[in-house]
Amino acid sequence: MYRQPKGFIVFLLLGSAYLHAQESTVYTHDDKDYYKALDLYHQNQYQASQLLFNKVKGSTDNQSLEASSAYYAANAAIRTNQLGADQLMEDFVTKYPTSTKRSSAYMDVADYYFDQGKYVDALQWLDRAEDQSRSISEQEEFNFKKGYALFTAKKYAASKQYLERISNSDKYGSQAKYYIGYMAYQGDDYSEATQYFDQVSTNQELNSKLSYYQADMNFKLGKFDEAISLAKGQLSNSDPNETSELNKIIGESYFNKEQYQEAIPYLKQYKGKNGKWNNTDFYQLGYAYYKQGDYESAIGQFNKIVDGNNAVAQNAYYHLAECYLETNKKQQALNAFRNASQMNFDQQIQSDAALNYARLSYEIGNPYESAPIVLTNYLKKYPNSKNKQEIQELLVDSYITSKDYDAALELLESNKNFSNKTTYQKVAFYRALELFNQGSYDQAKEYFEKSLKEQQDMRFTARALYWKAQVNYINENYSEAVLGWKQFSQNAMASQTPEYSNHLYDLAYGYFKLKDYDRAATNFKAYLNSDSQKDAAHQKDSYLRLGDSQFAASSYWPAMEAYNKAIEMGGQDADYAHFQKAISYGFVDRTPKKIEELDSFIDRFPNSTLADDALYELGNTYINNDQAAKGVEVYQKLYRQYPMSSFVSKAKLKEGLSYYNSGQNEKALTQLKSVTTQFPNTPEALQAVATAKQIYVDQGNVAAYAEWVKGLDFVSVSENELESASFESAERQFVQNKSKSAIKGFENYISQFPNGTQVLKSHFYLGQLYYKDGLHDKALPHYQYVVDQNRSEFSEESAVRAAEIYMDKAAYNKAVPILKTLEKVADFQENIIFAQSNIMKASYQQKDYPQTISYAEKVLANSKVDDRIKSDAHVMIARSAMETGNQAKAKEAYAEVQKIATGKLAAEALYYDAYFKNKDGEYEASNASAQKLAKDYASYKEFGAKGLVIMAKNFSAMDDAFQATYILQSVIDNFGQFPEVTQEAQVELAKVKEKEAQRNSSIAPSQN
Repeated sequence: MYRQPKGFIVFLLLGSAYLHAQESTVYTHDDKDYYKALDLYHQNQYQASQLLFNKVKGSTDNQSLEASSAYYAANAAIRTNQLGADQLMEDFVTKYPTSTKRSSAYMDVADYYFDQGKYVDALQWLDRAEDQSRSISEQEEFNFKKGYALFTAKKYAASKQYLERISNSDKYGSQAKYYIGYMAYQGDDYSEATQYFDQVSTNQELNSKLSYYQADMNFKLGKFDEAISLAKGQLSNSDPNETSELNKIIGESYFNKEQYQEAIPYLKQYKGKNGKWNNTDFYQLGYAYYKQGDYESAIGQFNKIVDGNNAVAQNAYYHLAECYLETNKKQQALNAFRNASQMNFDQQIQSDAALNYARLSYEIGNPYESAPIVLTNYLKKYPNSKNKQEIQELLVDSYITSKDYDAALELLESNKNFSNKTTYQKVAFYRALELFNQGSYDQAKEYFEKSLKEQQDMRFTARALYWKAQVNYINENYSEAVLGWKQFSQNAMASQTPEYSNHLYDLAYGYFKLKDYDRAATNFKAYLNSDSQKDAAHQKDSYLRLGDSQFAASSYWPAMEAYNKAIEMGGQDADYAHFQKAISYGFVDRTPKKIEELDSFIDRFPNSTLADDALYELGNTYINNDQAAKGVEVYQKLYRQYPMSSFVSKAKLKEGLSYYNSGQNEKALTQLKSVTTQFPNTPEALQAVATAKQIYVDQGNVAAYAEWVKGLDFVSVSENELESASFESAERQFVQNKSKSAIKGFENYISQFPNGTQVLKSHFYLGQLYYKDGLHDKALPHYQYVVDQNRSEFSEESAVRAAEIYMDKAAYNKAVPILKTLEKVADFQENIIFAQSNIMKASYQQKDYPQTISYAEKVLANSKVDDRIKSDAHVMIARSAMETGNQAKAKEAYAEVQKIATGKLAAEALYYDAYFKNKDGEYEASNASAQKLAKDYASYKEFGAKGLVIMAKNFSAMDDAFQATYILQSVIDNFGQFPEVTQEAQVELAKVKEKEAQRNSSIAPSQN
């Protein structure tokens, strides 16, 4: 190696002394700015010092002073985080290779960052200072700092290399061993960690940390007693974060030792990572409570485990289900068992959960899939289960209890292994009854017939006979209805059915419709004299129809007795009974009594639909008893008070005839002509023309008659016989039930005689014929023609049919005017009800909610309305109230629906019961309603899905996150056919997860 001569060293020393002397000179004379800058630098005024250093550097000719200024300016830039500061230091090292500060420049920067705790920045400069020469103590310091900086950067392998170099250092050895031990601990190398920790265990400063790590290592090594001892010893000396972790170590150690009572208080003290627990933490505390028999507390932990999908979660959900069962929360248990059964981490838990899920589905119903499907799926998946027979028995019975009759029938018809004739008979019957209550009568009849084919349970055979007869009655097949009710009464089990109490009443009505009045009366009497429980409405109606039957059979005195019974009961239809009683007196030659009763009726019932009938009958009675003046007076009262009555044309005609019969020909002509003017194309008009003709003939003024009759377009004297023959031919075909010929005949009549006297009747008959054949579009214009004419005997039925067809076509704007007219002028109470109920429905469809409510209340005010129409009315009120924001009214209306509704309306009412209870904070009660909805109305999927969303909201409010999230996810997964419902479920799920993510680190907030 080349060596410098000694003189060179002396020169350097002398040069150094010279420079120092020169610097003193500068300080005292020329370069005081440098020392001023240095003073500012040591006072940490880095920016001010940097300006002066840069000034000195740019103005001095002294290379040493220039180098020192560059050095300090770069350091000032680093300490003030200036952009490009690193480059300034690099430039210094490059530009001033002979500077005394060059060798320590990198290390000085590294020390600065290290002392600031900026270990990543320090590491960059330590790397640059790596190869610089330094003393032994300086090298130890360098190794410690670089090793520690690498440690903080979690570069454990590189850190260990540097720390091992100083592990025997007096100054740094203990710390180096501590960090090496810690890195081994983090790498789960507990043997090496123990080796190093043991070497520093006497160091008081480090020992407090060691106890925690040693406790944790013992726990991880399964040395739970040692872990408990060490952790308990450290508890009093630890900071809050370590206290939380030490409690976790103690709690989990006791947990693993199955000392659950001891584990609980320590597990509860754990604060979690960053203030949050995870699913495993909740599981451990929940399981500890479970093993102690504290099921409510266990539920409070297990139900916070959300989105779990591992063996721990499966185990937790299974035990959660058990806890729910122990606390009689079966709906919650159903969900938890279902979740556990869908995981396959533990096959035994999966099969046990599936078994319990199947049992509960049968017992309480299932909102996701019908109980029969759940039970069938269990048998398919576990065909060799020891519980196979039990599940098969439950399957058979579940077809009825689930009320999902369509799915049940499909399974019975497609799977012979589970087919059971008795069960099929029952399920077919219940499906038929469900369809009947929905108004699908033809479909209902098909299923009643399917039920009747089996003949396994005679009680259900009897019931099917009864309801099939009801369908025939509704479809106006009265003979078949009577036959069916007679077969029902002859069935040995009929008396054991709920239908038995009314069968005589129904049979009597069948005979009544067949006009077999003697048998009708016999059965109405039998019903009234029977021991069966009768409500007032049925009893009163039976007296009325008994009276009608006896009246029709000309047994007037007995009829009057029956009408008296109805009158005594008061209320609705008392007017009808009174009227019929009055008419009856006329048939037993008690004319004064008849007049008295009719007068009494008119006074008592001025608003009755029969008031115009009574006036007309009273007027006729006076006329027929030679009291023409009184008769005319009554007719005129009829015109004034009831101008829309169908009796006006008849009364006016009779008034004219009365004048004619009393020789008042001019008055007669005036009245008869008014009939032809007001009521053209009617039989009354034709008779008025015939009578007027006779007056003109009597007066010898035939020319005046001929002139007058020319202006009547419905009278053609020369064609009268042809017209009459044409109509009579068509009518004869109609009477003989020859529909095609009748239709052709009436169409020809209308075509040939568009202004004929029988045009109105022909249109009506055509409407009836087309309607009967199901050709409603062809029937409609004929009914509409009748409706558009003056009031007649055909107006009411035509209005009913026309409105019905328009309603079926959703032509509400055309239906409503007809219905409103029908409401005002209908003679029959059932047609008034028909009008009001359909105006109600049409108004709702037209979004006229005030009118909907008004007509619904009219319907409900009628005591004769049956439960099906009542439930419709309550629903209309409820829906309209919801649409207008009146939830209090809606709540009240749905409560009424719930009392009487069946099928879909009952499902709707139950949903809103759950909805309003949720709004009122009655979460348990709301869940009970939603659960009943799922169990009893499983076939109404949309309401079931909406009910589940309500149930999830209830569970969220009750802090049961598992139930809330599981139910909402199930809705999303299983009810995609209802996008509005699934969208609401997604929104609610996001809310719940957002809330739960605040305390459970295992949950990622929903991204919906």
